[in-house]
Amino acid sequence: MTRSTVKKKAVAKPPRRRPRARRAPPARRHVRAIEGLDGVRLVTVDGDGGTKLELRHLLAMRRESFGRLVNVSVRTLAEVESKHTAVEKLRRNYVEVERLCTALGEVVDARTLGKWFETPNRMFAGLKPLEVLERGEIDRLWEMYYRLRSGMPS
Repeated sequence: MTRSTVKKKAVAKPPRRRPRARRAPPARRHVRAIEGLDGVRLVTVDGDGGTKLELRHLLAMRRESFGRLVNVSVRTLAEVESKHTAVEKLRRNYVEVERLCTALGEVVDARTLGKWFETPNRMFAGLKPLEVLERGEIDRLWEMYYRLRSGMPS
């Protein structure tokens, strides 16, 4: 056989893989406390100097939902985030919810907590965890955390 009559075997090439698009980490230049509100911090979220409350940024929640979570109005949140003014009625609930989110972040992926608060949950008779908080029943959320952490069946 001559060289021209021999057919080469087709070699299957592995499919080209695109590099995974990496999720950019949250833009975060610096974090600073709001003067007069211990435990409440702002984070710079864009190059224009825009700021958000640190917990709202981590949970990736809209102001409306986050306002319900910490029991303050959207207007109050906007004032705190834009003018960096201290609003005392924000501090207690903010710190309480931040502690709960920190604890829950130990047993579940913390990046999913924002959606979790807004999703109906069978353990709370179909209520959203946000609605449980609005009813003043944060103890039910802490009990759920305890059960998750200890491995108790629900």
